[in-house]
Amino acid sequence: MQGARVLVAGATGVLGGAITTELVGRGARPALAGRDPDRLSAAARAHGGAPTAVFDAYDPASCARAVHAAADRLGGLDIVVTAFGSVAFGRAQETGDEVAEYLMAVNFLAPAAFFRSALGIMPPGSAFLALTGVVAERPQPQMADYSASKAALSAWLGAVRREARTAGIRVLEARPGHLDTGFADRSVAGSAPAMPAGMDVGQTVTAIVDALASDAQLLRVAADGTLSAEAPGR
Repeated sequence: MQGARVLVAGATGVLGGAITTELVGRGARPALAGRDPDRLSAAARAHGGAPTAVFDAYDPASCARAVHAAADRLGGLDIVVTAFGSVAFGRAQETGDEVAEYLMAVNFLAPAAFFRSALGIMPPGSAFLALTGVVAERPQPQMADYSASKAALSAWLGAVRREARTAGIRVLEARPGHLDTGFADRSVAGSAPAMPAGMDVGQTVTAIVDALASDAQLLRVAADGTLSAEAPGR
C-alpha cells in the first residue's frame, strides 16, 4: 500500500471513512469522493488536505468526473474503492418502482460507472474494491430490491474481473454481513427488520484492506462468522 494512489468513493461514510483511515495508515495517498461538500472538506482536512471530488450516485457522469479528477490530482490511480450505497425495506409488492429504480442506480450503476471510467486509465497491477454484502449471495426477504441491486453489481464485477485480468487489473469484491454503521437506519423506504448483531467494523475494515493488499478476489463471511479471502482459482 505504500505510496498507492487510491480513490475512495463514499469516503464520508462510516465504512468508507474507516477504510480510508486504514489505507492512509498503510502509506496510501488518498483522493476522497462524496456527496456532501462540507463532510468531504472535513474528511480531507483529517487526511492532510487530500484532494476531493463531489459526486451524486444518481448521476453516472459525475462518477466518471470524480475518477478523472482524482487521477489528475494524484498523477494516476492504483486503486479505486466504492463504499457507498442505499437500502430499502419492505415486502416486494409494497416497494414502489421508483424506489427499486433508485436502489439499482445507486448500488449498481454508480459503482459500475466509477470502475468503467477507471478501466481505461489504470495501469497493470492496479485494483478495484467494491463493497456488495452478504445479500449479493443470500438475498433476504423484506429486502428484495436491495438484494437484487447488490447481486447485479456482483454479477457485473464477476464478468469485468475476467475482462480486466488481461490488463493486469484485479477486481476484489467484499461481501461482509450486517455492520452497525447506522446504514440500516437511513433507508429510503420502510424500516429495518430485526437484525443480528453486527460484525465488528474495525475487524471488517482490516480484513478488507488485508485482502486488497493480497491477490484475493473475493471476501465473504465464513461459517465461523469471520471474513475469509478467496484467491483466484477457487
